[in-house]
Amino acid sequence: KARLEAGEVQLVDVREPGEWRSGHLKHAKSVPLSTLRSGVKPKLDKKKPVYLHCRSGSRVRMAKPILEGMGFTEVHALGAGYSTLVAKGFERA
Repeated sequence: KARLEAGEVQLVDVREPGEWRSGHLKHAKSVPLSTLRSGVKPKLDKKKPVYLHCRSGSRVRMAKPILEGMGFTEVHALGAGYSTLVAKGFERA
């Protein structure tokens, strides 16, 4: 959390736009899994670690290899979903 707030890492929410609009984490960037699957490269810094989250942890496992195939070298799929991250103290936007 501290590294995210310091801008050292990137938090990416791979949920779909409707889910994002219903609530998202501060500092997170929306990059829906459907967008990644269509081959659209996200506007992220390839030099910074990327941490992925979704609602329950299943979509991040699909998004991780897609981002790695796009040249991102440090991609982490968080098993914790949105609600769990909020409960752990991640601030909502």
